[in-house]
Amino acid sequence: MTDPQLVLAMLADARLPTGGHAHSAGLEPAILAGLSGDGRRLHEIPALARTRLRTITATEAGAAVAARRLWLRGRRDLSPVETAWCARTPSAAMRDTARLLGRGYLRLARGLWPDAFAEFVHERPVRPLVLGVVGAVAGLDARQVALLVGYDDVQTIASAALKLVPLDPVHAMRWVLDLQPDITAMADGVASIAAPEDIPASGAPVLDEHAEAHARTTRRLFHA
Repeated sequence: MTDPQLVLAMLADARLPTGGHAHSAGLEPAILAGLSGDGRRLHEIPALARTRLRTITATEAGAAVAARRLWLRGRRDLSPVETAWCARTPSAAMRDTARLLGRGYLRLARGLWPDAFAEFVHERPVRPLVLGVVGAVAGLDARQVALLVGYDDVQTIASAALKLVPLDPVHAMRWVLDLQPDITAMADGVASIAAPEDIPASGAPVLDEHAEAHARTTRRLFHA
């Protein structure tokens, strides 16, 4: 038996071999589109993270919670969750990124919990599907799964910022700390989701546009 709290800490480790280090959670596309990272306007970066938490990340966390709940009910076909998530994620670039990250998480999950994931029938799942099942298998509750999604989004932005803009690492850690109330509010808001149709559908069209433009550029440090 494993301690869910320790599993949660392990899954929140940015060093996981899931491919997350190749993504910036939308920060690089936003910078290329004009978001500033200079010393006078560094507040724009945590503002981006806060916007994502209320929109894109809430949708992903809600899908992960729904996937967890269906898996615990014995449902192994999670395609209704994936369909609902895709309907709420209009950017093809973001959907492609979620599948790349999902592949990385699925490889990790099959290595850590091979028996449980032998029943996982989705070959190209989006990330929230895999994280939801990981939560079910590892004993995480719905709120912990949502917290994991929210924290991962914020720490990905903070880590990417260290490579994209001149920045004292203390500033990045300060952002993560200051955004904790936003992360917990998002998690509390989606923890009770019981069905795919309950997944939030708050869009961020400007961020979608950034992602699509970024997918077409050849001069980039991160995949997305």
